[in-house]
Amino acid sequence: MSLTEQTTAPRVPFRAAVRPRIHHLGVQTADLDNCLEWYLEFLGAEKKWELDRFSDLTLSRLPGIGRLVEIAVGDLRLHLFDRSGHTEEMPHEEDFQFQHVCLTVDAPEELEAVRDRWNALYDSGRYAFAREERPTEIVVDDDGVWSLYLYDVNGLEYEFTYVPEGDR
Repeated sequence: MSLTEQTTAPRVPFRAAVRPRIHHLGVQTADLDNCLEWYLEFLGAEKKWELDRFSDLTLSRLPGIGRLVEIAVGDLRLHLFDRSGHTEEMPHEEDFQFQHVCLTVDAPEELEAVRDRWNALYDSGRYAFAREERPTEIVVDDDGVWSLYLYDVNGLEYEFTYVPEGDR
């Protein structure tokens, strides 16, 4: 079916009572201990729980999963997990993937603190990074939205943003 056919077909009604919210982000890693310690220190997160036994559904979707750890900071939860047989290859830029996850901060000054913390952890040499790329400069767009982009230890991209008052 072409995109034109898809967009002209009648829409399926969505019940107004359903309001999806993000419960957690799943982060696959080749080195769970490195990843866990980095997120704990970088975000100031707290380890909540850990699993090493999984349902048949999880095992069918994530063959080779060995361990999963939930961490949390505020309302943000991350599920960090490893899988045996991981290729440790980065996805090709042309592949379909989530391009980045955006996390908001309460004030523009916090972006500088995030950037400084990332650089300090990178410079410490205590963590192995999949990419050697440093965080971007902090930029402000025409709507006054401030943004900073960086990669975690696995090479996954995050945007940290400050959005001033308004609907953006």
